[in-house]
Amino acid sequence: MIWKERFTNLSTKMTLTLSIGSLLVATFSIYMVVKGARISNIYDHQSSSCQFPAIYNFGDSNSDTGAVSAAFGPLVAPHGMTYFHKPSGRYSDGRLIIDFFAEKLGFPYLSAYLDSIGTNFRHGANFAASGCTIQPADALTLNNTFDPLTLDVQLSQFEQFKQRSLDVYNEVTSSEIKDRLPRYEDYSRALYTFDIGQNDLHAGIIYMKEDQAKTYIPTMISEFASVVEKLYQGGARTFWIHNTGPIGCIPFFVKNYPPSPDNKDQIGCVKSYNGLAQEFNKQLKDKVSQLGTQLQEASFVYVDIYSVKYSLISEANKHGFTDPLGQCLGQDGDDNKPCANPSEYISWDGIHYTEAANKWIANNLQNGYASSPKVPLTEACQATSSSLQ
Repeated sequence: MIWKERFTNLSTKMTLTLSIGSLLVATFSIYMVVKGARISNIYDHQSSSCQFPAIYNFGDSNSDTGAVSAAFGPLVAPHGMTYFHKPSGRYSDGRLIIDFFAEKLGFPYLSAYLDSIGTNFRHGANFAASGCTIQPADALTLNNTFDPLTLDVQLSQFEQFKQRSLDVYNEVTSSEIKDRLPRYEDYSRALYTFDIGQNDLHAGIIYMKEDQAKTYIPTMISEFASVVEKLYQGGARTFWIHNTGPIGCIPFFVKNYPPSPDNKDQIGCVKSYNGLAQEFNKQLKDKVSQLGTQLQEASFVYVDIYSVKYSLISEANKHGFTDPLGQCLGQDGDDNKPCANPSEYISWDGIHYTEAANKWIANNLQNGYASSPKVPLTEACQATSSSLQ
């Protein structure tokens, strides 16, 4: 979220993007072997699945797979220590929720749009950027604090990507190049995923009173809907939209903005901050329902990630985690020193989640039980507006 303080020793770390590119190229070779099909001996729902050819993702650090790293300088160790065994552009010790979604659909991990080294975009692209907000930065007095790659910028990047990739696809004869680019028909059949809004609330908590921050929510929702409508006008048809998580349970806020006794819930989270998130989620769900009625050729799935994350935090011990409001990285004040056992923690660095937590959350999202309508990820294209209640 507040990412600038994380970027240190940039000039000596730029070669990391080459490693990221190599990983993506390697995973692409696996993709070509299976010819884009899902791995049928692993996943359920194959007979009725939507067979998405690609994922286009928009969001913040919860799903950034390398945009900020490519734009402003690579992350440094110990990020990526658990799965990639080196920094991978992700604010975590390993994979993110979007990575597990890609695995579920049989894809290699999504390349960040801004990562030009060794990238393959046949299976989609990721426009999410750490620190970004729904609203333009100056709307929340975030100048020089949060990421300028806000949702409207991500939309602009997608539109440029779509036009330029189609131009190149039609102009070149090399099959090697074509195989790395989306086909025209892929855009209307792709899955469009969103996880954004947490930074808008984060900024509201820091820069203004909570009641004042709440007055900005309708504008946030309107901005979000405008992006979705423009994607629809461009041919997008299947949308998987996360609400925002329990920001009042993020260790950063619990520790740095500790609640008064009457503003603390039964597990120690800040009630008023979670209340702000719940109000955002209510308005978002109402808007998604409206969009489902207005854009009748589209399929919308509203995903209650708030409930899933809160369930994990409130029942951490039951699910094999410890210290649910603690963190692995920097717990002794040294931001470069991780704990010895990241898999036992929910929070990686006080704001972002560990790979173990992301995996648990992804498993409890992609089955559809936390969604409206209750359809799994693999069947999102079959969602109907009448069941978006």
